[in-house]
This record gives sequence, structure tokens and C-alpha cells, in this order.
Amino acid sequence: MVRMPESRPYHHGDLRAALLAGAERTLREKGAAALSLRELARETGVSHAAPGRHFKDKQALLDALALTGFERLTEVMATADDPALPVEERLTRLAAAYLGFTIENAALLELMYARKHDPDVSQQLAAAVERAIEPFVRLIEGAQQRGEIVEGDPEHITLLAGATLHGVAAFTAQGTLPPQAALDGIDEVVHHLLHGLRPR
Repeated sequence: MVRMPESRPYHHGDLRAALLAGAERTLREKGAAALSLRELARETGVSHAAPGRHFKDKQALLDALALTGFERLTEVMATADDPALPVEERLTRLAAAYLGFTIENAALLELMYARKHDPDVSQQLAAAVERAIEPFVRLIEGAQQRGEIVEGDPEHITLLAGATLHGVAAFTAQGTLPPQAALDGIDEVVHHLLHGLRPR
């Protein structure tokens, strides 16, 4: 009698993580427009319907990628932060970590800050942004208490400083600034943020 092969249950380890990794690779190499759940399923070696267990459509995949990006950025910023450092050196380390992340993940960063997200996910993204910038806010609050930085809403000051850093990142992403030049100049950017441009 011929023995029939046993039916094996569906198994692909962590399919969601595999799909996100493949999606980020496509995003980096070809851009968001090239992303396709069907193509990701083919590359991952699962049925074309399998990704639907984790992502209802392409927008859900993009939203998940954005959230993943902020989670990674949060880890990068937390690792770079050192409250024991003087304010300028501490801020320089945080700024360099942020810029390094943006250089390595330019396409992902653009997606992270895109406005087109599911309304429910937008709230999650807002919370993710707050977690990512928390080291900056703590730095500002501590420096204000010591009289090293002007008074004012710490989150607003963080927003202004972040806009400067994000501008440097954008110039780097579009080729106006070479990545190494941007990284080499980050201490000067931070110095001007803290001390202004007027001669003493």
C-alpha cells in the first residue's frame, strides 16, 4: 500500500516579520509604489492570500512599516542618550544618532513622516513619535532646570531643534549634502542651536 504523505500545518515562522523585512527591502530598492502584497507573498514562498492574515491591504503594510521604523528609531535614540554628559555633548550624540538613522533609512524615514495613514494608525504613530523624541525632551527639561537653555515649552523647543536636524537629513537624502559631510558637521549644527549665530 502506498503511504500518503501526512498533511502538514501551515508554518512560516514569523510570517509578519518576513513580510515586513521583504517590504522594507523593496521600499529601499524600488520605492513604495513597487510594493505589492502578492509579490511579497511570492518572494516569501507563501500563498498569495497568506499576507492577508496580517495586513488587510497595502496601506496596512505601509502603516506597519512606519510603526516599525519609529520603534527602531526609539531604540537608536535610547541607546545614544547619556544623561551624564554635558548638554552640548549629549545633544550632539543624540543628533548624530538621529542623522545616522535617517541616512541609513532614507526611504523608510519618508514613509514614517508621510501624512497618508489610516486614522487609527495615526494615533499610534503620534505616540511612537513621542517615544522617539523623549530623550530630546528630557535633555531640554534638564538643561532648563540648570539654566543652560532658555525657558519655554520643552516639546516646542524640541520641535524647533528637530526641524533643524530633519532639514539636514532631508538635504542629505536628496543629495545636497554628502552623508559623511552631514555627519561631520553635526557638532557645528548643535553648537549653533545652543549658542546662536551672533558673535560673542
